[in-house]
Amino acid sequence: MIFLHGLGDTGHGWAQGFGQLNLSHVKCVCPTSQTRKVTLNGGMPMPSWFDIFGLDPKARQDEEGIRKASQELKDLIKEEAKYISTEKIFIGGFSQGGAVALYTALTSDSQLAGLIGLSTWLPLHDKFISNDIGKSKHLKDLNMFQGHGKADPMVPYTWGEMTSKILKANVKSVTFKSYDDMGHSSCAQIQAHNTGS
Repeated sequence: MIFLHGLGDTGHGWAQGFGQLNLSHVKCVCPTSQTRKVTLNGGMPMPSWFDIFGLDPKARQDEEGIRKASQELKDLIKEEAKYISTEKIFIGGFSQGGAVALYTALTSDSQLAGLIGLSTWLPLHDKFISNDIGKSKHLKDLNMFQGHGKADPMVPYTWGEMTSKILKANVKSVTFKSYDDMGHSSCAQIQAHNTGS
């Protein structure tokens, strides 16, 4: 599994967290993004997969940065595919990292095992709605899990719901789970759902 962290975070904490789940049969790759200035946070440099201009579906989007981050993930998938079939590789992420994973899953030429998106959204969603992208022949066999807290103050729950509707129009198997009182975070319920514990 390749899992991408959220804005201002690193892969280290997620790697430690997955290590505590006793997933002895799963290799977890948790890369850390480059540090770049983020417009949303006043231009402050921090680990970020792409620039963010606002927390609204109608806000301007860093299309070039999103595509570049997605290509980096696709390159990482190819690297892991030297050792295991892409059909056994899950990708996922939290918040901004989940956005990169979602975009990548919908535009990848590789058949992936599935996707896990936590407290996230689909970037460039208008292009999927207009069918400019998201026509991968592998989508019908892709399994997607999306978890979102109803009390998320950063990525509003309604944005998660909107993303789920777009995904269900493009992908056969999409599970959207909501979590009462959960903010912009993960929780034991999500971990249990995705690990079978």
